[in-house]
Amino acid sequence: MTRRSSRTRHGSRSILPLALLTIAACGRAPSDDFVGGSAGAGADAATSPRDRIDFSTPTFQAVSLLGDTLLAPELPAEARETYLSRYEEARSALGRTPEDADSLIWMGRRVAYLGHFREAIDVYTHALRLHPDDARIYRHRGHRYLTVRELDRAIADFERAAELIEGRPDEVEPDGLPNALGIPTSTLQFNIWYHLALAHYVAGDLESALDAYRSCLAVSAHPDSVVATSYWLYMTLRRLGREAEAAEVLARIDEDMGIIESSAYLDLLLLFKGERSLEDLVGPSSAEATLQSTTTAYGLGVWHLLNGRADEARRTFEAILAGRSQWAAFGYLAAEGELARGR
Repeated sequence: MTRRSSRTRHGSRSILPLALLTIAACGRAPSDDFVGGSAGAGADAATSPRDRIDFSTPTFQAVSLLGDTLLAPELPAEARETYLSRYEEARSALGRTPEDADSLIWMGRRVAYLGHFREAIDVYTHALRLHPDDARIYRHRGHRYLTVRELDRAIADFERAAELIEGRPDEVEPDGLPNALGIPTSTLQFNIWYHLALAHYVAGDLESALDAYRSCLAVSAHPDSVVATSYWLYMTLRRLGREAEAAEVLARIDEDMGIIESSAYLDLLLLFKGERSLEDLVGPSSAEATLQSTTTAYGLGVWHLLNGRADEARRTFEAILAGRSQWAAFGYLAAEGELARGR
């Protein structure tokens, strides 16, 4: 399969607002300084991001695809305490092994879970100076570039990661936030292709997204991975007018797939398949957006689009953006992309 380089295509740039160019001039590029200092400066310097990150303050993180300023999301108190505790564990581990790739990856992940995605990018950028051929680091930095809406940089990182894993065996990727069963459901190769495909999808480059989703499905080993990939793949195929191939995707989906985490995606696929109704998925309204509600709402918006209800789809996407606490969610990001392209 030939992968298209987005850097020679217009897709990943087509929805970026002009406001981003203005803000970028005074915003942040990846820092040349690791958030904790140089790894060669000793354990204290290498593990001191806490000294330079005020986790209690919602700092600037991104400009949305619609030109809005996005601050570090505020976390519920219980989740925040859990993330801070795990951050401290990562900080201690990095103090013991300041140049270890795993320690650096976990530091970046823990900082990102606290909503400080720019600082996580700095950690990964530092890690890549020490480990320039580690696909895992490109995968994680690409994810956070995607979070902060820097689609071209995200795509470049995922494409580099894909080059580095070519011909290599896959590996399970440990969950930063384990599910109730403690069973990881994804792998390194799955995450590279999944996030690369999403970056293309959000940018409106559906042909490139299709290529990446097909590669992703080929390495989707766990039922949750199969369902998650199939959800985005189905929508991509339908929007490209490839009805027969989309129907083949749905034919492989059923209620008894042994899903652990991807219940929202499964329900949406069953809606597309005609085995769920709109009423089954809408549920009671709530003033507080959640990851689950944001995920479901985006799928419902696309369902409206596919059924010729453009106005209802737009209202659904606009309602998603009212739940600003979920701006890092893929459903929120995809809704932004829909509205930006519709301008």
